[in-house]
Amino acid sequence: MGKTAQETREQMTEYAKPSKGAGGKTGLWRTFKPVMICEKCKKCMICWQFCPEGAISKGKDDYPEIDYTYCKGCGICAHECKPKGIEMRRESD
Repeated sequence: MGKTAQETREQMTEYAKPSKGAGGKTGLWRTFKPVMICEKCKKCMICWQFCPEGAISKGKDDYPEIDYTYCKGCGICAHECKPKGIEMRRESD
């Protein structure tokens, strides 16, 4: 028995799930870090989908939580957040 068109499409569609710390732990070199602004966050978790390090997870009250041990400070999460619920701040702040 052959595969349905839906099964074929699903099999052909490739996607990557973030994996925590794919690039290893972050040292002291990070210059900027993402900071959550909960008042603006819509809890859509688009930041989680785009984080290349898998350093974002669902935290308290379903708000995204950033694991700074693995976050490299690339800013992709802040860029992709349409309601601007993530702000990039200097590490020293």
